[in-house]
Amino acid sequence: MFAKLSEKTGQATVEYVVVLAALLAVVVGLGALSGLFRDGVVVDHALFSASHHVAGEAAGMVLDVFAF
Repeated sequence: MFAKLSEKTGQATVEYVVVLAALLAVVVGLGALSGLFRDGVVVDHALFSASHHVAGEAAGMVLDVFAF
């Protein structure tokens, strides 16, 4: 009887540790992303990756939209 009880307690502890590690990974990942957004790295990369980010290129942007 006591052996089964200790197995369940051990399983609950392992599940708790796994869930806690996953939650900690999500929090750390969100912290890293917030740093990238705060520093403007994401916006700079998006502007660099855009094909027509220069003002006055509306005609080219319209052609890109209709090309798809």
